[in-house]
Amino acid sequence: MTSSTLRSAKRSILPTLLAVLGVAWQLTSCAGEAPVNVPPPAMDNPKQPGPFQTAVLSGGCFWGVQGVYEHVNGVKKVVSGYAGGDRTTARYETVGTGSTGHAESVQITFDPAKVSYGELLQVFFSVAHDPTQLNRQGPDTGSQYRSMISYRDDTQKDIADAYIAQLGKAGVFQRPIVTKVDPLKGFYPAEGYHQDYLAHNPSDPYIAYNDLPKIESLKRLFPDYYSQRPVLLSQWASR
Repeated sequence: MTSSTLRSAKRSILPTLLAVLGVAWQLTSCAGEAPVNVPPPAMDNPKQPGPFQTAVLSGGCFWGVQGVYEHVNGVKKVVSGYAGGDRTTARYETVGTGSTGHAESVQITFDPAKVSYGELLQVFFSVAHDPTQLNRQGPDTGSQYRSMISYRDDTQKDIADAYIAQLGKAGVFQRPIVTKVDPLKGFYPAEGYHQDYLAHNPSDPYIAYNDLPKIESLKRLFPDYYSQRPVLLSQWASR
């Protein structure tokens, strides 16, 4: 199956969904997953100068999650890819079967002096995805679209676990958080046509309905975090 066929198949889900719901199609309409204004994490690492760090997060289709984090101040690079399975099965067509253990994920490289790991998680739980949906996000279903935090060390694990407990105790969401917190087995970049997909295809109906509203929510809820100019992976490739 070609990349254009895969993209067309994903886009075709949306008109059917809208017809069932009886919702008028408009490119400026809000996404199905409404943002939730969550509090900052009570446990977090302090912002201080040091080497760039990485975080690996999974929250549904990586097009939108990559697009969100490319607009976060302090983020230096965001790569769409796969995490949770083996290198040998880290291919879009194979991951799409839901049998590989992989989830569509993003690897975020960030400056710890400008943005903390906890702040990245605040964006993750608030606008990047809905952490109460089990093995799905919006129109996309399957374990490859699960909510997952892949921690690199004990510090990241402790911050993630504490934050999930904090949000659960505060009753921020109407349903339980189903986000998994698992050790990072490996991160494998996705095919080139997936990278910066939101930035390159803003008029794609799937992007316009599901993902562009997330950028607007980031800007509205977290103006101090928001960067108007995205940090695109293609900029790194040209260096």
